[in-house]
Amino acid sequence: MALSNELVYNPLTEITAIKLVKKLNLFGEEEALTCREIGDGNLNLVFHIINEVTNKSLIVKQALPYAKVVGESWPLSLNRAKIESDALQTFAKYVPQYVPKVFYSDDTLAVTIMEDLSHLQISRTGLINGKQYPLLSQHVGEFLAHILFYTSDFAIEPEKKKELVKQFINPDLCNITEDLVFTDPFFDHDTNDFEESLRPDVEALWQDQAVKLEVAKLKKVFLTNSDALIHGDLHTGSIFADDATTKVIDPEFAFYGPLGFDLGQFVANLLLNALSLPVEKRDFLYDHIEKTWDVFETTFTKLWNKDSVEAFSKTEGYVQHVLTQIWQDAVGFAGCEVIRRTIGLAHVADLDGILNEEARLAAKRQALKLGRQLLLNQKTFSPNDLKEVILKNV
Repeated sequence: MALSNELVYNPLTEITAIKLVKKLNLFGEEEALTCREIGDGNLNLVFHIINEVTNKSLIVKQALPYAKVVGESWPLSLNRAKIESDALQTFAKYVPQYVPKVFYSDDTLAVTIMEDLSHLQISRTGLINGKQYPLLSQHVGEFLAHILFYTSDFAIEPEKKKELVKQFINPDLCNITEDLVFTDPFFDHDTNDFEESLRPDVEALWQDQAVKLEVAKLKKVFLTNSDALIHGDLHTGSIFADDATTKVIDPEFAFYGPLGFDLGQFVANLLLNALSLPVEKRDFLYDHIEKTWDVFETTFTKLWNKDSVEAFSKTEGYVQHVLTQIWQDAVGFAGCEVIRRTIGLAHVADLDGILNEEARLAAKRQALKLGRQLLLNQKTFSPNDLKEVILKNV
């Protein structure tokens, strides 16, 4: 049921969000509903609507025509709401167990109404509070392997793939990544945000031509490689989880991009959490990184052997070449993400939440050093020796 012909775009309020879900018959007209605006992100309005008697609940997400974190001076296209809804429904074709169910979307209203996941916890919050989520890496590895394989040229004909590339063109959100991940943190740019005590470390990074060369190469990969449909912002804040369940949310940055990008972002955010912990409490995070890759590699290879339509898929060594390139790119992308989350516009609570100033600054210096090491050693850092390399070099 589309309401685009009846309504024009206006930002929702708690009252109008209730009116919308009733108009769509997602709740009865006479039901008493409670609505809270719960969005704490940078770009959108998010409402939680519940019937307190029956406990039936929904999430209503609406894109704003600007970046919420900055205001109307940073305009954004509302098309990202369609991108997000389409991405979630595409993901659900292959791994419905790992994404929220979409009940309704409307392009004009820039609204997506979906399953309420509030019985789960944002994994970043849980990790900060000591949760270990034993199945997180298993699930993320399976999610990435299925999505990246089945939306790539390895599984679909070139004509269909090119149509999908066009469907998921996402210039505004890609521009944010291009600037905030691959450009601004490596120059003296006014979007950067860091403690003055870190300035000597930051300025040394800005002058490091070897690092900047690797970032430039990775930015080119991000700009030009339309390998598969990627989430585009797969950090631990975009994943709900408990001990048995994992749900990937917020794919509004989705587009056809490089195979290693989502993996790199996920790995980077596990590393950032590790740097916020005492050395003796980090092992489970390194284990998550290793298992994510092991599951991804095994699952991707199995899908390749079963369903590849690529003429060269049986050529000896080809799938291993693809997997090697994915991992090496992921290491580099992780380096960019670690650095930008430390000194760029959008930080992470893992590091910023360290209350002791001396410990917080030490962790951030470690993050900058780690990011540099990842960028300069993309071809030599393996998943299995990442822990030892980090302990030795950071």
